[in-house]
Amino acid sequence: MPNVMIVGIAGGTGSGKTTMVREVFQMLGDGVTIIPADAYYKDRSSMTEEEREKINYDHPDALEIQLLCEDIRKLKKGESIERPVYDFHTHTRKKETVKIEHCEIIILEGILIFAIPELCNLIDIRIFVDTDSDERLMRRIIRDVMERGRTYEGVMEQWRETVAPMHNLYVETSKKVSHIIVPHGYNEIAVGMVTAFLQKFRIDKKKMSRISPGL
Repeated sequence: MPNVMIVGIAGGTGSGKTTMVREVFQMLGDGVTIIPADAYYKDRSSMTEEEREKINYDHPDALEIQLLCEDIRKLKKGESIERPVYDFHTHTRKKETVKIEHCEIIILEGILIFAIPELCNLIDIRIFVDTDSDERLMRRIIRDVMERGRTYEGVMEQWRETVAPMHNLYVETSKKVSHIIVPHGYNEIAVGMVTAFLQKFRIDKKKMSRISPGL
């Protein structure tokens, strides 16, 4: 039994990953930490604004994979980390970080987390949230225009040129390594199943700690 359980929740942009993560987090309560893989986008502060806009942010190379894997390994060993903070308006990393202390359940969320073998191998439970492309596009437009200061035209251009092709190449193909596929986006049954499994993990871990106090 692992000392720390790493739960990966992946799926295409706008699939409902964040909603599922939030629901699982609320039902489990204390002892759970959420790590958004988006926080590990590479810092582009040395580039011009025009250069940043041309980057393919839906390709694995857009992430600082080595740092993300190192942080997950530290958390699995019970160590704390300083998680980066990413500014989506400027495509740069902020100076401040978020300290993540040891906890028993880590939820890692991101579109590409199953497409990167080194990272995927660190995840104990892999959940893929599957949603139709039309629904995902609608959610993407709403999020990027309202929350990230983008224009409708810019969102559509990015979708055609990088988001959709990268989804087909990396995200959709990574579905095959998942343990659980949640169809039609978020649903209560899937949340209940995942939560029940993690609650059992907690109970079993407590039983083991009583038998072997050093665990």
